[in-house]
Amino acid sequence: MKKLLILLTLLLASAAALAGGLPYDEKADARAELSRTLESAKQSRQPVLLILGANWCPDCRALDAALSGGKSAELLAREFKVVKVDVGNFDHNLDIDAAYGHPIAKGIPAAVVLSPDNKVIYATRAGELADARRMSETGIYEFFERVSREARQ
Repeated sequence: MKKLLILLTLLLASAAALAGGLPYDEKADARAELSRTLESAKQSRQPVLLILGANWCPDCRALDAALSGGKSAELLAREFKVVKVDVGNFDHNLDIDAAYGHPIAKGIPAAVVLSPDNKVIYATRAGELADARRMSETGIYEFFERVSREARQ
């Protein structure tokens, strides 16, 4: 019984530690956050990178880790205003997904690049990032580098 209690305590502590580092804010007002980001993009004349995903998704967490450091982080900071939107178990913020052509249809994470005036420049339609944990950091960088070139044109 004592071992079970210790194990349960360790599991709860681990879960609490992980919860602090999750990439998607499940309680965020995604519409308001997207609106603020688009307003900021108008001033900076940068496109918005909208990333749709969920904390339970290993590919979403892998993509977030790859984009949080190194040359991918530098690329995103230089080229985009970034907003991440939680889709939960495909039951949150689906109005945002629908507004941009349902990019999560083939899996998450999904990405949409928006002009500062809220027009779709690019969207993942074929699940391009849905296998992010099997993509190398270089592969993820090259994907977003290509997308940023398209956004500039």
